[in-house]
Amino acid sequence: MRSIDSYSSLVDLLDQALTSHADRVACVSMGREMTYRELNQLSRDWAAWLQSLGLPPKSRVAIMLPNVAASLVCLVGTLRAGHLVVNVNPLYTPRELGGQLKDCEADVIVVFESFAHVLDKVDQAYQPKTVVVVSPGSLQPLPKRWLINVVAKHVKKRVPAWRLPNAVSFERVLSEGHRATFEPPALLPEDVAILQYTGGTTGDPRGAMLTHRNVVANILQVEDIADPVLRDVLPNPLTMLTALPLYHVFAMTVCAFYALHAGMRVVLVINPRDLPALIDLWKKESPHVFPAVNTLYAALLRQSAFEQVDFSRLRIALGGGMAVHPTVAQKWQELTGKTIVEGYGMSETSPVICANPTDCTVFSATVGLPLPQTTVLIVDDAQQPLPDGEVGEIAVKGPQVMQGYWRAPAATAAAITQDGFLLTGDLGFRDAQGFIKIVDRKKDMIVVSGFNVYPAEIDQVFAAHPAVLDCAAVGVADDVTGHAIRLFVVADQTVVDGLTEQGLKEWGRGQLTGYKCPKTVVFVDSLPKNTVGKTLRRLLIAPTKSGV
Repeated sequence: MRSIDSYSSLVDLLDQALTSHADRVACVSMGREMTYRELNQLSRDWAAWLQSLGLPPKSRVAIMLPNVAASLVCLVGTLRAGHLVVNVNPLYTPRELGGQLKDCEADVIVVFESFAHVLDKVDQAYQPKTVVVVSPGSLQPLPKRWLINVVAKHVKKRVPAWRLPNAVSFERVLSEGHRATFEPPALLPEDVAILQYTGGTTGDPRGAMLTHRNVVANILQVEDIADPVLRDVLPNPLTMLTALPLYHVFAMTVCAFYALHAGMRVVLVINPRDLPALIDLWKKESPHVFPAVNTLYAALLRQSAFEQVDFSRLRIALGGGMAVHPTVAQKWQELTGKTIVEGYGMSETSPVICANPTDCTVFSATVGLPLPQTTVLIVDDAQQPLPDGEVGEIAVKGPQVMQGYWRAPAATAAAITQDGFLLTGDLGFRDAQGFIKIVDRKKDMIVVSGFNVYPAEIDQVFAAHPAVLDCAAVGVADDVTGHAIRLFVVADQTVVDGLTEQGLKEWGRGQLTGYKCPKTVVFVDSLPKNTVGKTLRRLLIAPTKSGV
């Protein structure tokens, strides 16, 4: 692994990438190519404009954008200005957005026009003083401007009205920044670069303070594990198809920072739910690297058009954000010839902690080995290490572990031990070969008649049923056993025989011990998910209290 001290800051790493890869294509967004030279100039203009505002050093800049080129410009430019990036989910409700803005006290927010009405509904006391609005036509080349304007007008008819009197356009900002003076700030490795909000180990949204050193370390760690399958292609340009949202920590580090560091062509997917469009884009771009979550892998595999795709250039299919189901991994390998390389991380660790070898040929059903310079322990409730094979809480120590939670010393003290180990809140064990297996979240564990039951295990068993599209197990109160298992199921309507509650219970009894089997099965049209595709079990548990 390259020394972390090779770069004085994350900005130093990005500056070197933007210069050394100047003539390559940095990203493709809505058909528009942007070179590294252009990204260098535009991010410099954004940085100069931020500096022209006279903000105090290390002010917070909230970025509330989907996967568009402006997202990369603002991400890189904010760091170059010496300020802190605050990634914001564009699908937040006014309550969620207001809570995050109140906590981070952002001075500036850049928001996509389609979501400006949400910011408009936030209490004005928490709205940043400066608002920048990005339109669908932003950063589009002039020859195609007329087409983009038509699309923008069509979209605008369906966008709820908003009124933000002090808002300025992204184009105006870049124009003013182009004429402004830019002074590169002095940055230290231990300076905070990013506030990445997460429920994390505390259960309440907190801003994980990721330093320049944290993120540089994780970029270089990812580079090290990717090297076995990419070394024969690099330094030639590689294409990464980016369907994961850049405001998510996995995509930010891997699909933005690492990809730029490696000189890749980052193809941005603005709407991964539009599977036909995503498949068409795959056919056009033929990516070398594809990071995704289990939900997206499963959805693509259900598309007959995906079977016609050429996978000859695919080198790495990365799985993160949630557990990859073995049945999905098997189908993916049968179709593409490539093994899904599953990893594990969290916002508090910049994010990657473990990963399987990228040259593996068999899906391990584990999250792999700790990254270079990373120590992983399995500990009991007294934080004492457990032997291999025993389930306990995963604790991690390494250069990618956050500085702490933003303005939350008590939460930081509860999450990070005195000897520097982050208590992840995840339960798992280490096998004889040193691979880490995630069992479940500590808070999701269900106790049935005194026995520990892990919903993730139940999910995997029923996800393998040929007529199940999706499922999630939760615990509900039971007078006899304390808790009982309730399974929510999304059925595949194309399967002729269909599904019944009795049939699913029989399926479970063949693979699970009695107390792990669902007591009740509820059929639903869909499961509540976050924007990365992870099932929100808490939203399934709450309705059950009223008898759903």
